[in-house]
Amino acid sequence: MVAARDLSRAFFIQRIYWRSTEISKERIRVNEQIRISPVRLIQDDGEQIGIVSMDEARERAAERKMDLVEVAPEARPPVVKMMDYGKYKYEAARAARESRKKQHVIQVKEVKFRPGIEDHDYKFKLRHARRFLEEGNKVKLTMMFRGRQVTHPEIGREVLIRVAGDLEDLGTLETSPSMEGRLMSMIVAPLNTK
Repeated sequence: MVAARDLSRAFFIQRIYWRSTEISKERIRVNEQIRISPVRLIQDDGEQIGIVSMDEARERAAERKMDLVEVAPEARPPVVKMMDYGKYKYEAARAARESRKKQHVIQVKEVKFRPGIEDHDYKFKLRHARRFLEEGNKVKLTMMFRGRQVTHPEIGREVLIRVAGDLEDLGTLETSPSMEGRLMSMIVAPLNTK
């Protein structure tokens, strides 16, 4: 019982250590957090000042009312740049927000058919598949067989090929019809992704 408790405690401590190292890798050191001296100093306009002591770098940053931000901590000596850190963080968050706004996550939408599908049902499901492709999503066309229908997969294949032909103007066939148990499926990808 004691050994199990010690093991769980050791695992817990290991997890805390792992998290702290992950956080420290992402954190950017600013002003007094930078401990190593001397440093290579770069001004806010990109001009290299050179290798200076940390105290001199702090004085120069204070004169220009700027922050010292560690740009390359792995370099020897570390590279420190003078900049307005609040403005830098704001612009980085804004750029990340803009890039998230512009990206479109492609989803796989599924439309299910049966081998003996009637004309109206076929058109109705085809409209759904067309709408999904127009939105920029992939469409998984699934043929479901029940009972003895599975003995004639060629009927289902004909329906799927007919759907693929009707969707030719909006999408391309990504995978050809393949049988998986009682299901036959294929994927159609949109021609142009937004």
